[in-house]
Amino acid sequence: MELILFLFKVFGISLSGALSPGPVTAAAIGMGSRNRFAGTLMALGHGVVEFPLMVLLIFGLGRFLQIPCVEIAIGLVGGAVLIFMAAQMFRGLFKTGGPETPMARSGPFAAGVFLSGGNPYFLIWWATVGLTLITDAQGFGVWAFVLFALAHWSCDLVWLTALSWASFKGSVLLGPRRQRMVLAVCAAAMGGFGLYFILAQGMKLIRMS
Repeated sequence: MELILFLFKVFGISLSGALSPGPVTAAAIGMGSRNRFAGTLMALGHGVVEFPLMVLLIFGLGRFLQIPCVEIAIGLVGGAVLIFMAAQMFRGLFKTGGPETPMARSGPFAAGVFLSGGNPYFLIWWATVGLTLITDAQGFGVWAFVLFALAHWSCDLVWLTALSWASFKGSVLLGPRRQRMVLAVCAAAMGGFGLYFILAQGMKLIRMS
């Protein structure tokens, strides 16, 4: 019974992260307008980064990511990347050829890998919230960790697949106008997160100097 309650908690926390606007969400919508399977492929690319990261966290990577200098570097570099991607997305929204997203010329699978590994929010989430969930899962045994990993990733799979299907060829659910609105929200959120990471880690760097 405790394991079932834990998995419900995993679903709830994982969905809150998956539903938040960000580069992966934006790419699923942008690429989904041309390929209905883009979200599924992006989720697979996301999993290529996420599953090994979960295992590495068990063996101590979480403590490494929490080292102040490492955390500052992730925040500054990742924040700059998010701001750049947000600017590129805003530029794409005003092009006549339709909304574009960063990594639009790459395949959905590669985009899932790059946008996951290059997102500071993703790494910091796993070094904090994710590490706590992994620790809880270990308390139930190895199979509980496997179930946790699959439960968490399935939230991304379902959400990204739904986004790309809704976006495919400007469907009724997510037509061109709604695509632009959602992508604009994602771009604004990405820029805001990027600025937050730079300011927060920049203040830490100043205090350390």
